Amino acid sequence: MRIEEDDSKTETVRQFFTRYNSPLAEHAHDIVSAAKANNIDFRLIPAIAMQESTGCRTIPKESYNCWGYGIYGGKVLKFDNFKEAIDTVTRAIAIKYIQNGFTTPEEIQKKWTPSNDGSWSLSVNHFMNQLQ
Repeated sequence: MRIEEDDSKTETVRQFFTRYNSPLAEHAHDIVSAAKANNIDFRLIPAIAMQESTGCRTIPKESYNCWGYGIYGGKVLKFDNFKEAIDTVTRAIAIKYIQNGFTTPEEIQKKWTPSNDGSWSLSVNHFMNQLQ
C-alpha cells in the first residue's frame, strides 16, 4: 500500500508541475522520496519552489536552486543538479525548520523570510492546497 501511496503522490506532484510548465515535473519522484526520507509533508517542497521561482522557471543561472535557499544579498547557493538541490533543501527544511517547531508555512516564513508581510505563507498555502 505504501508504494501505491508514494506513486499517487508522485503523480500528483508531476501533474502539478506539468500544469505550470516547470522543469521539476520530471523530478516528482525525487521530491516525494526526499520528503518521505525526511518525514515532512511532500507538498511543502513543490509549494516553496512555486513561491520562490515559479516552479524553477526563474532561478539564478546554473544554480538548480528553485527554493531561494541560501540566496540573499549577493550570495547564491548553487547545486550540481536538481536531485542534489531537492535532497539538500528538503533535509535543511526538516532539520532547521520542522524539527525546531516551524511546521506551518506561517511559522516557516518567520525564519525563511522574516521581513515578509505574510504574502509568502499565503502563496505557499495556496500551492499546498493545489496538491491535496
